[in-house]
Parts: sequence; C-alpha cells; structure tokens
Amino acid sequence: MNKAFVKESDNDDDDDQLPESIALPAGTKNYMTRQGYDRLRAELAHLMNVERPEVVQVVSWAASNGDRSENGDYLYGKKRLREIDRRMRFLTKRLERAEVVDPAAQPNRDQVFFGATVVYSDKAGETFRVTIVGVDEAEPLQGRISWISPVARALLKAREGDTVTLRTPAGMDELDILEVIYPPAS
Repeated sequence: MNKAFVKESDNDDDDDQLPESIALPAGTKNYMTRQGYDRLRAELAHLMNVERPEVVQVVSWAASNGDRSENGDYLYGKKRLREIDRRMRFLTKRLERAEVVDPAAQPNRDQVFFGATVVYSDKAGETFRVTIVGVDEAEPLQGRISWISPVARALLKAREGDTVTLRTPAGMDELDILEVIYPPAS
C-alpha cells in the first residue's frame, strides 16, 4: 500500500504526551514518592528488557516472510514498537524530572504537604480521606490525588482544624481539615 494512503508519520517525537499523561506545571519538578518512582522505573525496565525485544523478534520474523504490505504480524508489530518507544521516551522524561520526596521525613507534621494523608469533611458533612501524591501516581478512586489537583492545592499548607475554601464548578465549598497523617519517621 502506498504510504500516501496510510495515516502514519515518520516523526513520532511530537506525540510523546500520551493521552493518559498529565502535564506538569511549567518549571516544576515531577514530585513523587519512592514507590511511584520505583514503579515507573520498573515499567521502563520491563519495556526495554522484555516487551520491546519480544516485539522486535516478532517483527524480524514477520519481515523475513516476504510481502510486508499485507503482513498483519509485521504491521501490528511496527505499530506496537512505536507505542513502546513513545512510552519509553515519556517515562524517561518523567524520571529525569523526578524529585523523590519522603513524606516520613516531613518535619512539620501538623501541616499538609506532599505525601500527607488528609481526612476532611465538606459543607454537606461528608468525610473524605485522601493522600497527596505525584501526578503519575494519582488514583482518585483509591483516594490518591495529585498535588496539582484543585483539592490538594486547597489543602496544601493548611493545618488540622483549619477550614479551607475550594472552588468547584458548582460554586465554593468549604473543607474542614479533621486530621493530617504522615507515615512514621524511619
């Protein structure tokens, strides 16, 4: 098939931002916990040492079969290699900008900073428990929110007993900080 009819580019550098990635504020480091950093490094190592070599082997085998234009293994393998390479570039950039923060070493344990677990209630009296983590570690449904999220920004630097204001699409909400928890110091 003529390349003019295929929607692919030779330059994959402009799409390093994967759809699931969150942009970091300009000029900031990529703050993350040790567990988050280790998870990203493990994913990068797996892609480099396991997944990519396996796909390269399949693509080489498929290429040796002759006609590549209708060879599904070859076409899919090349596409998968581009995806793996894109993810590896993304992870490499994120890890280069990473600054690992140990929440257990936080000296001001009564104030909300990165890594704190915060128990708070809203105006409706509903209680929430969230841990402030890096953008690549956030899992809101598990109570792990990014430090750049609106809720985390409202909570940061507040103390137990404080009331902070959170701007939401529905209007202003007040959050009462009930408890600030850090991991035990090592």
